[in-house]
Amino acid sequence: MTRPSACYGLNGLILGISAERPELWQDFDRMLGSLRIAEPVEPDFRLEIAETDTLDEAPNGSLVFDGEVPEDGPCRMFEDGGIIHLVFPGRQTVAINGVAGWAELRIRPGAKAAWTPAMLVLDAALDAGGQHMLHTAGLTLPDSDAVVLIHAPSGTGKTTTSLALAIQGFGLCSDDAMILKATSGKVVAWGLPRAVKIHQKTAEMIPQVAPCLGQTWDRNGEQPVSLERLEDIIRVENASARPVAALLHLARSAGSQTRLVDMAGTDAMVALAVDNVRTGMTGLLPMQKHRLATIAGLVNAVPTFRLEVGARPADAAALISAALTTRD
Repeated sequence: MTRPSACYGLNGLILGISAERPELWQDFDRMLGSLRIAEPVEPDFRLEIAETDTLDEAPNGSLVFDGEVPEDGPCRMFEDGGIIHLVFPGRQTVAINGVAGWAELRIRPGAKAAWTPAMLVLDAALDAGGQHMLHTAGLTLPDSDAVVLIHAPSGTGKTTTSLALAIQGFGLCSDDAMILKATSGKVVAWGLPRAVKIHQKTAEMIPQVAPCLGQTWDRNGEQPVSLERLEDIIRVENASARPVAALLHLARSAGSQTRLVDMAGTDAMVALAVDNVRTGMTGLLPMQKHRLATIAGLVNAVPTFRLEVGARPADAAALISAALTTRD
């Protein structure tokens, strides 16, 4: 067995990647660089990446998805007895066997690498260890190691609210992607240690971030800011798993006032599932079923709230602290 070119520690699970050139695994290093393990270790989940002129674009199995993937273009997904195949025609393919703990990624020389296969492989590696990535922000409380999760669809204000809370003394784990593990009625979470994308509107609402920003904004009016840079103005937490204290569903306030109100667990579960669980042509794939079970475990284990953010997102800090102190 080829010794991995790079290994990453995912809180109890080791992802090993083998490739001829470092450029072939740069997407993983961009996400997981701070989790890289220097010494030789035996991986729990292996990914092999290779360049090839010939791609298998018609694998065996049932077609479960055929359509456009945001940013990555046309894509087809097949399921073949526990092996998932993802095909980006003329560019890239990936085969994943989560039970056996391996994945094979093939890319045409000179082709632009798609982001989706890297995320699917990471999802599979995490799933093999009973962990699941959810589209939420996560912050530690000012005087506690416990984490509050903030969920909202993209563009609703997770990053703005997260940074506003961090300015008020909360610790930032992630503004967008948290990894959860639910066992025996307890849920722990840690943040994917990747850069924070800050929008121009966020910069206007939270002027404290100005020293961390450059002059260039992308076509979406955003720019990535490294966690190391943000450490100059806020507390950035490491990737240790921490107990989850609450789940907050973010919404825009009907007025200017910021409010925190109780939310039924079933409503919170539906909102989180709609944004995180994908249904294919043949229903839920095993990994999606596992993610749904983790979401159910989360809403059964912690209090759930709706956070209605008004003109001053920072006002949420005192509301969250007061609500959780009352429940202690």
